[in-house]
Amino acid sequence: MDGPNRESVTASGAEAARGESPGWRHSGGQPSLTEVFRSVNVPGSQAGIWRKYLVAVGYMDPGNWATSLAGGSAFGYTLLSVIMLSNLMAILLQALALKLGVVAERDLAQACRDHYSRPASFVLWVACEIAIAACDLAEVIGSAIALNLLFGIPLLAGVCLTALDVLAVIYLQHKGFRLIEAFVVVLITTIALCFLLEMIFSHPETLGMLGGFVPRPEIVTNRQMLFVAIGILGATVMPHNLYLHSAIVQTRNYDRTPAGKREAIRYATLDSTVALMGALFINGAILVVAAAVFHRAGRTDVAEIQDAYKLLSPMLGVGLASTLFAVALLASGQNSTLTGTLAGQIVMEGFLNIRLRPWLRRLITRLIAIVPAVIATALYGESGTAKLLIWSQVILSLQLSFAVIPLVMFTGSRAKMGEFVNPRWLNVLAWTTALVILVLNLKLLADFFGLTQ
Repeated sequence: MDGPNRESVTASGAEAARGESPGWRHSGGQPSLTEVFRSVNVPGSQAGIWRKYLVAVGYMDPGNWATSLAGGSAFGYTLLSVIMLSNLMAILLQALALKLGVVAERDLAQACRDHYSRPASFVLWVACEIAIAACDLAEVIGSAIALNLLFGIPLLAGVCLTALDVLAVIYLQHKGFRLIEAFVVVLITTIALCFLLEMIFSHPETLGMLGGFVPRPEIVTNRQMLFVAIGILGATVMPHNLYLHSAIVQTRNYDRTPAGKREAIRYATLDSTVALMGALFINGAILVVAAAVFHRAGRTDVAEIQDAYKLLSPMLGVGLASTLFAVALLASGQNSTLTGTLAGQIVMEGFLNIRLRPWLRRLITRLIAIVPAVIATALYGESGTAKLLIWSQVILSLQLSFAVIPLVMFTGSRAKMGEFVNPRWLNVLAWTTALVILVLNLKLLADFFGLTQ
């Protein structure tokens, strides 16, 4: 059921199949991503193959490039520990998100609309839309920079040109998620190969890399380092991916019995973890290349992607290095289009219960991203893209608590999750993660407003 006729199939019985559930105020209602709900039939142990690749997409966008590039050039390998810890947080939170989707048969946005009052739900919706806009801003500007570096297209024109990629998303989803899978695999493989070669060319220090995975107190005490670290956290965990993952897990037509749900959770968690480990390699590779090439040479000021592009080939003595860098950036920008566009649809439908035609929904979410990007590019031009990209990821981090706290609360509620409720050890770990994210963001805000010495 991957073909274009699947919407008529899913619309016919999906709502009836999602009845009343203990702990929820309302029936399930319309499912997430109605046109592809339960559209992919999978034998139990093979569940989640496509989802693995889509999850990876969300963690390889240009925002990761900006934060890892700035962190590597300014602080060497030190922030590798932040990438690793952020990745572990993402693995945990994504597992909770998919569990919510499987057990409650609601995405996180629908769950929030069901649980909270209308004003509170509206606030959470606004916070998530801000996060999606920040992520899309990074993706749009990153793609525009890549087009400029590869083909000489002016930055502002490139931003406008990226609006067309929504047409690709509409076309691919109409043809079925298997085609999206193939497209995503090509993009991720391109990025991975490019940075594997960049790692080989840059000859990083093995001991330096290993030492970078050890957390240091200065990451929190050094304001500049904390700012970049918070950006890395936002670029890695990404709040809207939690809404997305709780929805796309429902595209799989697994057995809705307790045993079937348990198996679906197990294999989906495995898929998600494998995907995120792949993202860890690529995000870490960007920082390692920046540390090995720029920081080692004393160029701690390299933060602009354009500067990195211009300096890579001459500093490494490899003519292909800069081209590979730009090709990987373009692939990164395009693959994150998938997650941003789908997340926008899920959040709008889940929080507001608005049902629009798929092409109209995606066009609206694309315009929400393009308009701020055009304004920002016109105001700041090429010289301000690095700060803009890093700030976009910091904004993502500041929005995290609005998604993480409800997610941890819902999956820790026996009334809502029944036998699938988080065990005590997982609940402690999840709330500790939520608290760490909240405290780090509050520390950043206190530094920003001069409330700390």
